Amino acid sequence: MSEALALVSNNLPIPSALGSLDAYISAVHRVPMLTQDEEQDLAERLRYENDLAAAKRLVLSHLRFVVHVARGYQGYGLPLGDLVQEGNIGLMKAVKRFDPTLGVRLVSFAVHWIRAEMHEFILRNWRIVKVATTKAQRKLFFNLRKSKKRLGWMNHEEVQSVAKELGVPVATVLEMESRLAGRDVGFDAPQDSDEDTPPAPVAYLVDHRADPYESLANQDQEDNQLEVLTEGLARLDARSRDIIARRWLKDGEKATLQELADEYGVSAERIRQIEANAMKKIRALFVA
Repeated sequence: MSEALALVSNNLPIPSALGSLDAYISAVHRVPMLTQDEEQDLAERLRYENDLAAAKRLVLSHLRFVVHVARGYQGYGLPLGDLVQEGNIGLMKAVKRFDPTLGVRLVSFAVHWIRAEMHEFILRNWRIVKVATTKAQRKLFFNLRKSKKRLGWMNHEEVQSVAKELGVPVATVLEMESRLAGRDVGFDAPQDSDEDTPPAPVAYLVDHRADPYESLANQDQEDNQLEVLTEGLARLDARSRDIIARRWLKDGEKATLQELADEYGVSAERIRQIEANAMKKIRALFVA
């Protein structure tokens, strides 16, 4: 399937090929959207028959959604076209991993992959020196950017408010703010430097984490965990799967126990029990 999607990616419309970003956006909005039945049929053809044409239709029909997500990240000062292309990579990864038996729409599954690629791109390019390297720091980076009401350093009250809102220590907020406000330093020495110029970071910085084996192992672990989660969801009944998806996997505001209880005609406590039992079954697969 990866070879098929590679062929699809080579045939996707890109802004440079169409002459401008506006032309690209106009083109992808003219691609017809798929009905749920059409999407299901295409996903099954891709998964079970490795159908290249089905993969292409799935990707093309969701390119407009990538543009929509990319617009939400324009505040970081990066070109929209670059964000869109990174998001397209995430979309293709999602199409490759999409399981049509789960009973969810592709867009709900793909949004996490699209945003993940955009987040990586932002963190790689927003500063020459990375401001966030761990998962927790990345979460704080994006939340702090949203929470800051003005340019410049935050006062004591603002720091306290952000720390309370994000549930992190004040020291953590201050550390991340200092990273955000830090000035970029050229990695290479300037061309006109002389012997009296201090050495550039390229001369003395060592990346002790540059271990290809470890990177491959981490990626393999993430892929394995995703497969286990997918398998766990597939083993649940339709109601349990829907409750888990809307309580834990849905992007944005999650459904409450009472909302689901009203929809299924049971008590909120019954929904909590179903959720707990489903989570127990899924966790059992991770420790097996």
